[in-house]
Amino acid sequence: MNLDKKYLVCSLSFAALGMVLGIFMAATNNHSELVAHAHILLIGFVLSFIYGIIHKLWLAQPSRPVANFQFVLHQVSAITISVGLFLLYGNIVEGSKVEPILGAASFGVLLGMLLMIYMVIKFGDKKSAA
Repeated sequence: MNLDKKYLVCSLSFAALGMVLGIFMAATNNHSELVAHAHILLIGFVLSFIYGIIHKLWLAQPSRPVANFQFVLHQVSAITISVGLFLLYGNIVEGSKVEPILGAASFGVLLGMLLMIYMVIKFGDKKSAA
């Protein structure tokens, strides 16, 4: 499976998860997980979707090791942030225990963005629209 399709599948999975959490919050009238919900949708769904579009439309021949590392780094970081925020805002785990993990995962998302910028600059070649 190409990275553009992997990103699409992951982004849609995050979208479904975000919708389930949103429906749960509405049904229980408990919106304490709003921060987790927003991060699942923005980092997981939207950013993964945008990365998939970039791979499909602009990255003709990216370095396979860099592209694969960036994909794994982003997905692992997005999952870690999603789970960590769910645990934190659900009062399941104390902030002092989960915040260092959230900090590391946040840097993972940032590094993933920097790697995407690098790939767009180094390997970006707009594919012909047919």
